[in-house]
Formats: sequence, C-alpha cells, structure tokens
Amino acid sequence: MPARQWVIHPVDCGKGNPGTKGTGSGVSRKTLVIILAIALVLGIGLTYRLMMMGSETASSSSGAAAIGGPFELVDQNGQTHTEQDFRGKYMLIYFGYTYCPDVCPTELQVMGNALDALDPEIANEVTPVFISVDPERDTVDAIAAYVPHFHERMVGLTGTLEQTTAAAKTFRVYYAKAYADGEAKDSDAYLMDHSSFVYLMGRDGSFIRHFNYGTAPEDMAKGIAEVVKKNG
Repeated sequence: MPARQWVIHPVDCGKGNPGTKGTGSGVSRKTLVIILAIALVLGIGLTYRLMMMGSETASSSSGAAAIGGPFELVDQNGQTHTEQDFRGKYMLIYFGYTYCPDVCPTELQVMGNALDALDPEIANEVTPVFISVDPERDTVDAIAAYVPHFHERMVGLTGTLEQTTAAAKTFRVYYAKAYADGEAKDSDAYLMDHSSFVYLMGRDGSFIRHFNYGTAPEDMAKGIAEVVKKNG
C-alpha cells in the first residue's frame, strides 16, 4: 500500500531526540502535528479493519485471528531474538518508532502504566515489547535509549528492512513513510504512518486480544488481569 502524502509544514519528527515533540516556533506547527497524528489514527483504523477482514476470513475455520507468528529481530542489547524466546510468558506488543512525536510515546506510556497497575505476580507474567517499524533510523542504540523511558522491563526490537517487513506482516501491521509536502523522498525528515494497536499474545505466542488506541491504563490492566487469571 503506497504511503499517503500529507500536506503539512515541516516538523521535527525526523530530527532531535527520539520520542520528543518538535520544537517549532509557532502554535500552528504544533497544531498541525496534532492534526496529523489524529488523521493517522483514523486512517489507520480503517486500513487495519480492511486487513483484519482478510485475516478473519483466512482463519474462520479455527475461530482465531491470524495474528502473530515467526519473527527474528535484535533487542536493545544487540541480542537476536525470535518468537520462541518469549514462550512461557504473555507478550504485550506495540509497533511504532522512536521518532514518533505523539502517538507512540503515549501508547507505550499506557502500556507501562498498565503493567504498574497490575498485581506484581500478574505483571511479572507479561513481557512488554516495542517493535520498530522504522529500521533505517531505529538502530540498536536508538532503541536502547528509548524503551527505558516507558518500563524497566520493556524489550525493544529492531532489525533490517526485510526483518521488519516480515514481522509487521506476521502481526498484520500496516506501516509506510509519510513525507511533508515538498519534502525530498531521500530525506530522513519523515513520519511513519502505522497501525496503533497493543497486542496481547498468549504464553504459546497465539493472539488473544488487542487494545485500541486511547485505551486507558486501568482498562488495559483489567483486560490483562482477566486473561491471566482465566488462562493461568
């Protein structure tokens, strides 16, 4: 799916400290960033539903959504991981990127707060995972500097373009570069248009449920606790 072209003034999404908002000189620039973030979420919601329709059709015989599967990525310590390394624990997964101005840090903070709100025994059964959809800029060092801001146990994963594409496809995640009007396509000053859902995966790596963008930490914590108590 081709990237949508957003007509906005240049913002600092591709520059400066990862995860921070741009330091534009006027209110209009900040407003445009907020509008863009909202537009991305609304547009991605429709895209996600269209993608999910295909996965639901493909998996109708089993009754389970075809989300999740094999992947191979590198964590913030430079260690290679596959999906098998997370077996035995629940996974709370979010796909995003470190240069994201608003949506990603908000969702990752919700994940961290939800885990902190859980009973420690339940929380310890859940591994929070951040997977980058921006492998060109999200190096191991960038991931290492980013994920500790959201939870001390969060695992940050990145990889090559091929590895990222494969992982995103496995989890039915949509992503594409989005450039400001007039921005050169070889510039690193771009945003990433991407799905914004938090996935809860079972101890065996199977998909259990997802949390929509905007879910409150307490509601996410309640949803996680219900699953862990029910399934053990």
